[in-house]
Amino acid sequence: MTDDHQTLALLLFSGFVAVTLAITTWVSRSRHGSAVEFYAGGRLFSPMENGFAIAGDYMSAASFLGVTGLIALFGYDGLLYSVGFLVAWLVVLYLVAELVRNCGRFTLADVVAARMTERPVRIAAGTSSVTVCVLYLVAQMVGAGSLVALLLGGTSGAARTWTVIGVGALMVVYVSLGGMRATTWIQIVKAVLLLSGAITLTTLVLVRFHGDVNALLSTAAERSGHGDAYLAPGLKYGADWTARFDFISLGLALVLGTAGLPHILSRFYTVPTARAARRSAVWAIGLIGSFYLMTIMLGFGAAVLVGSDAVRASNASGNTAVPLLALDLGGGADSTGGTVLFAVVAAVAFATILAVVAGATLASSASVAHDLYASLRRPGGKRRSEVVVARVAAVGIGAVAIALSLLARDLNIAFLVGLAFAVAASANLPVLLYSLFWRNFTTRGAVWSVYGGLVPALVLVVLSPVVSGSPDSIFPGVDMQYFPLENPGLVSIPLGFLAGWLGTVTSPEVPDEAKHAETEVRALTGAGAV
Repeated sequence: MTDDHQTLALLLFSGFVAVTLAITTWVSRSRHGSAVEFYAGGRLFSPMENGFAIAGDYMSAASFLGVTGLIALFGYDGLLYSVGFLVAWLVVLYLVAELVRNCGRFTLADVVAARMTERPVRIAAGTSSVTVCVLYLVAQMVGAGSLVALLLGGTSGAARTWTVIGVGALMVVYVSLGGMRATTWIQIVKAVLLLSGAITLTTLVLVRFHGDVNALLSTAAERSGHGDAYLAPGLKYGADWTARFDFISLGLALVLGTAGLPHILSRFYTVPTARAARRSAVWAIGLIGSFYLMTIMLGFGAAVLVGSDAVRASNASGNTAVPLLALDLGGGADSTGGTVLFAVVAAVAFATILAVVAGATLASSASVAHDLYASLRRPGGKRRSEVVVARVAAVGIGAVAIALSLLARDLNIAFLVGLAFAVAASANLPVLLYSLFWRNFTTRGAVWSVYGGLVPALVLVVLSPVVSGSPDSIFPGVDMQYFPLENPGLVSIPLGFLAGWLGTVTSPEVPDEAKHAETEVRALTGAGAV
């Protein structure tokens, strides 16, 4: 990439960082320091504002760069990623949005512990929430390091290392100083930037084809090198039955995992009522749906205007499809328009990463302070403010995420994101649904459900071909592959539900009917919600 590309991208990115730091500084001066302010932004956001923030939290760099690249390379099979990410929001809207807002205060554990023995449930739910968030953070920060090489021309290991450290330091500043209010406004700004960039690129692609989508699809098939197979299922996941089961596993993780992501669930606590939570989800569905429709156009546009071979030559996994498309749409690599459009895409990608890591860091630090610290603190020990603990936890989680990202900087970003979704769907979703809808659910069932999904998900990944046993593995020289699928969701998600059922039916505990009735009334009506 030319020096002009790098300079413009750095200027735009620096401008976004300056604006977001100004927001954080302003919020840190005006905040009151209460738990409600730090965790939930005072519950003062409107449904539209929260909907934009949810969209900003959900639409990660993996979606903007990764999904578009997969569509450019694999056509129909790549498109199914967009479908999975979008359909997941129907689960959120119809099953959890309102009920979570009514039953909880700040975290997932609040909902589960409402009618259980709090200490073991909070420890289990807090552990799984932190695990999911850290996996999500590592994926985003590995993406940040890769973007230096892909978008700014930084090919050295030192450049990637300092980028990861810089992103980690910024996310700690955002969360520890500004809390939920600053994080929300950063996500809103990022959502507007990302949607504006996607609309601009999509419009330019459609203008090239005079609005004829059919011509775009047929030309993409011709240039893909695969012919009609490019627009049919099976190009990426149809080689054998293992690949097909792997796709089913990934689809389950994507569709069910969203409802168990801690940083998404925490967004429903930032609005004043359950009705506002539902309307927030509707806003989010509209914005996210529009974005993923545009990624489809951008993916096929990259296949036509850049070419699948050129995309693959630049990056084997297709992560450079969007910037290469921006260069072409702007007039080419040597043109001013191409340089400007490329720089905008680079800045938007970095803004996307910063906003997502801020949300995940806040959710994980809330789980540490509100769930783990409150449960593990010695009875006679000095009680510290949860907000202080959360700020310290943000620093610690940032340090852990930076260290893991540096170790995992050569891993596949999409795999890390898929793993986070699989763990969320395996450990968090079963216990959440059982707590909300099963009258006889017990404390043992809740604890077994969390660990029964969390542990198998992590163990199966270690035993999968992603870690060892193949030339593309993390450790190609080692062979401890005993599980054939790359994503564990197909096995670990049912195990999470099964463990919750088994723990409940074998538990000697008699469910408290009064507590269940109180929780049910609160979930459905909002009576007593805070």
